[in-house]
Amino acid sequence: MMRQQTINKLFLFLCFWAIAFQGSAQKVKDAVTRVNPTFWWVGMKDQNLQLLVYGPNAGAYSYSVDYPGVSMVKEHKVENLNYAFLDLSIAPDTKPGSFTIRGKNGRKKLDYKYELKARTQETKAQGVDASDFIYLVLPDRFANADPKNDKFKDMADPNADRSNPFYRHGGDIQGIQNQLDYFQELGVTALWLNPVIENNQPLTDEGGAMRSAYHGYAFTDHYNVDRRLGGNEAYKKLIEAAHARGLKIVQDAVYNHVGINHWFIKDMPSKDWVHQWPSYTNTSHKFQAIMDPHAAQKDIYVMMNGWFVPHMPDLNHDNPFVAKFLIQHALWTVEYFGIDAWRIDTYMYNELEFINRCNQALLNEYPNIHIFGESWVNNVPSQAYFVRNNLNVPYKSNQPGTLDFVLWTAMNDALNQKFGWDEGVSKVHQVLAQDFVYEDPMKLVNFLDNHDMNRYFSVIGEDFDKYKIGLTWLLTTRGIPSLYYGTEILMKNFKDPSDAEVRKDFPGGFPGDKDNKFTAAGRTERENEAFDFVKKLANYRKNTPALHSGKLTQFVPQEGIYVYFRHDQTKTIMVATNSNEKETDLKTERYAERLQDFTKARNVLTDQIINSLNSIKIPAKTALVLELQK
Repeated sequence: MMRQQTINKLFLFLCFWAIAFQGSAQKVKDAVTRVNPTFWWVGMKDQNLQLLVYGPNAGAYSYSVDYPGVSMVKEHKVENLNYAFLDLSIAPDTKPGSFTIRGKNGRKKLDYKYELKARTQETKAQGVDASDFIYLVLPDRFANADPKNDKFKDMADPNADRSNPFYRHGGDIQGIQNQLDYFQELGVTALWLNPVIENNQPLTDEGGAMRSAYHGYAFTDHYNVDRRLGGNEAYKKLIEAAHARGLKIVQDAVYNHVGINHWFIKDMPSKDWVHQWPSYTNTSHKFQAIMDPHAAQKDIYVMMNGWFVPHMPDLNHDNPFVAKFLIQHALWTVEYFGIDAWRIDTYMYNELEFINRCNQALLNEYPNIHIFGESWVNNVPSQAYFVRNNLNVPYKSNQPGTLDFVLWTAMNDALNQKFGWDEGVSKVHQVLAQDFVYEDPMKLVNFLDNHDMNRYFSVIGEDFDKYKIGLTWLLTTRGIPSLYYGTEILMKNFKDPSDAEVRKDFPGGFPGDKDNKFTAAGRTERENEAFDFVKKLANYRKNTPALHSGKLTQFVPQEGIYVYFRHDQTKTIMVATNSNEKETDLKTERYAERLQDFTKARNVLTDQIINSLNSIKIPAKTALVLELQK
């Protein structure tokens, strides 16, 4: 079986190279059929713009522009004559308007109309911070508002079938927009969508099953939102509607790879557009090689330049045109759609100097934007390596935040282990005690699960008491909390036999659904209890600066009891967790430095008043959230 899988991979790899340069060999009429970025703006801080010009024999022409304030700096030719790269300079006082890119090759001429737009004052690049609560949505699996866009016969994958876990199910952007009331009721302040960019990919054979690219991580045209999700206009409308309600949008970026059906992969500008290997080579996923002072260069090379899968070619960021293409697309996306923050997929697989350049370009243009990447590591120093840190290492990352995979591991372990010196709630305490390595740990994004993981409720054995403890930690500790769709209604499952098991449709989001979990009437009693728990704590958090942005003071756990405080000059909140199987009567002398002259407290989740703080009864497997009072 393994031998056959290897042969299949090699076959796909060879087929890929068989078509890679087919465009340059065909006899067709000279033309410019595509220019990326598709348009640009006047008044950007960076006055330099590089246009990718594409079409049959487009690289055989010399180009010029004639527009006040726009000058041609340099033309670049590459291996494939279907491409030219044009460096333009746009003066600060340039007026918006259209101009013609003129190509000349002897007596032959090519014209292409290009537009420079005026920048709008619409809300954009607000960033997300510790006051926010992010909700992660997989668009294809959340809600279907328009069944007419579920599938198109002219796309590489013309299928849509909810009965097949590996096919597209038809969720779309309008379906997400229709649930803005739901998000606001829950206390959400920001929506993070798995990638919305076009994935015009054919079905691929993975483990004997034909699978679609419904997940969104195999781009085929950077400048188009997938029309099965509603296209560019639907995305713009969602963002405008979200902003009107005070909700932010986080876009999922992928710089490391694209789909094998991407138009510039089917006819590559040059052989070094992607990382090349004599035969198919997968990344090792051994992140340690990147930061290891003793690492062999071979290990670094395989980790960074190996491919994820055969149908996702690994982009070569050392190619300056690749790097510029990706950076400009990131800027274009923020300016055009008005997104507020970036989540970067497979962050640590990107060439390190490139990713710093990309981050800096975004931060220069949009100082308030937040960027947080996915670096799936297992220890704090490794995680800190890929974010602004206080480490004495040669490479200095400029990424403002990151997904906190180490805290995710600690919280899940804490809920599934008995208390010990290094076990149970001790793990959460120990991870947070290492926050000194980060420049600003408040910018880290916390989570209990996501689209690549076993669902949280299943991991904790469907134990509702543990469920509430984990959600309490998520919404009261330092950093920015993120919730995977459906966790608030106890959606469950393991990644067995596939990721599709943790990417089920949200009940009520699709025509014909028996139950509508977007409403209290459609949820079970236990599901409503879960929803109301998240809702109450999330909304309290949103309106309590001390809880989301105050200082964190934690005490070393003892006998299964973990206590910490969030506090500022106006308010103090005490979070006390009893991870044991029996009730405890917590004596509070040990916490005097934070209790100070507080004499009573209000239980945030029950509104019960505790009139004495000398001792506090904490039921078994419970986390109390207490607003201290004098």
